[in-house]
Amino acid sequence: MSDTNTARRRLLVHWSAIAGLAALGELPAAGQAESKPPLRIGYQKYGTLILLKARGSLESRLGPLGVEVRWSEFPAGPQLLEGLNVGSIDFGTVGEAPPIFAQAAGANLVYVGNEPASPESEAIVVPEGSSVRSVAELRGKKVALNKGSNVHYLLVRALQRAGVPYADITPIFLPPADARAAFERGSVDAWAIWDPFLAAAQQQIKARILVDGQGLVSNHQFYLAARPYAQQHPDVIKIVLEELGQIDSWGRANPHEVAALLAPQLGLDVPVLERAAARYSYGVAPVSETVIAEQQKIADVFVDLKLIPQPIVVREATLAPAIAHAS
Repeated sequence: MSDTNTARRRLLVHWSAIAGLAALGELPAAGQAESKPPLRIGYQKYGTLILLKARGSLESRLGPLGVEVRWSEFPAGPQLLEGLNVGSIDFGTVGEAPPIFAQAAGANLVYVGNEPASPESEAIVVPEGSSVRSVAELRGKKVALNKGSNVHYLLVRALQRAGVPYADITPIFLPPADARAAFERGSVDAWAIWDPFLAAAQQQIKARILVDGQGLVSNHQFYLAARPYAQQHPDVIKIVLEELGQIDSWGRANPHEVAALLAPQLGLDVPVLERAAARYSYGVAPVSETVIAEQQKIADVFVDLKLIPQPIVVREATLAPAIAHAS
């Protein structure tokens, strides 16, 4: 049996939990024609989804089923989940914090999978010549970040460990491109950012890492879907996750090819993307009890800091068959 067939068979078994969603919606019998709506996917400028888009394998799987794939780019996770909340997309990927903010705002979303922890893929950086040498020295300083993004939690945790109250820094909420401009002109003292923007800042403007996520955060990437779509089209979600698993396997084994594929799409040099790819953790998996517990901890911290208006129960943003018990 070929490696491809072996991998596909393994993924079919691995995603049996997702297949359980079929109980929530009728699947068509083999050969039965059915009119299906398009699958609208939101993606960002990095990660497995953009690789899937570039290679076109999802279209090859879904086309024969009558499902058109439509892609929409978003600057960051919070904006992507706003698109999901208002019904402009059905599926997307974001970091740890955006689903928590979105759930607190009433978004009808569900977690359907995640990538492994990748704490080195996000960091708080300062200019090369900055006098700031520790997180404790951020007291009284301006820190740029995308509000509600994965680095929002990184900043909170880094400040906690350094004994600096969140209220003692001035957060400047900017999307990545605007944050980099502010960082370069000295309008902010530090910048909390993720790859590939992190790698680009290191490579192009010699930004210095003050602290990354190691020992502070897990930095999972999550795959989320609009709840109605996940309930009505579990077969499509299952195929998407299978194809993401295939791309993950390829990307893990071919970091240079990943960088070369993404470079023209992102307008970044291959060395920048190789640096980012070396830190990325590939391996899409069902959302486990352990990961849900980690998300709940983040949500509780955000409630304590009044970053979200009321407590949430993360488990309510799942479909029970998609939860896999951690071994």
